Amino acid sequence: MTGKELDRAVHEQLRTLSKENAEGVAQHLVMVAATLEADNLEAALAHAETAVRRAGRVPAAREALGMVAYRLGDFARALTEFRTLRRLSGSSHLLPLMVDCERGLGRHSRALELAATPEARTLTQDERQELAIVVSGIRRDLGQDDAALIALQIPALRQAAGPSVCRLHYAYADVLLGLGREEEAREWFLKAVEGDTDAVTDAVERLEELDGIVVELGEDDEEDGAEVSQAMVSEATAVPAEDV
Repeated sequence: MTGKELDRAVHEQLRTLSKENAEGVAQHLVMVAATLEADNLEAALAHAETAVRRAGRVPAAREALGMVAYRLGDFARALTEFRTLRRLSGSSHLLPLMVDCERGLGRHSRALELAATPEARTLTQDERQELAIVVSGIRRDLGQDDAALIALQIPALRQAAGPSVCRLHYAYADVLLGLGREEEAREWFLKAVEGDTDAVTDAVERLEELDGIVVELGEDDEEDGAEVSQAMVSEATAVPAEDV
């Protein structure tokens, strides 16, 4: 890890540091990403804390520590880091995670207030989707399932199935299922399967549950199981869901 793996925007932030310190912080930030991907949260935390000690006013360092704390479930610390990042950078791109931190701390009213701030209108489409998913989860926590469904009815929901909206389609299906609307839920799980090319959801398994299919795979059956999942994806492509 040389530190050169970081994107240009982060290197621009590091220009405020001495050359030696910038190189060291860059290496720690690269290691944060690598250890998070490997699910080695203790190592990720150590690298992130070192980056912040050496570059406390660099937004990327604060974001790295906040992300590690978030993954660890330390929502109070994550929220503090995300707030600091917003003050340093002026960006609200982590607003969905900030709202989720408030939710994780049990402060649902404060979370909903934060989600409704003017900064939410500055988010990108992907960020708005994440915020909608978090707000829907908060509404479900509060037993407001109808409001949870409405929270997900944003323009992106009507997009054709694809990787950029599969999590939104999955969340919508899950809320429909909670409301007892199984046939509609099945249609939206199918859309999620169609778009989920990287297997970020368990939509295939949820469809199998709805259809009463129970699959127990042994080691020798794993390859066959993969073929079953691919067949489900093919079926999803052939069965379009209705628009909202």
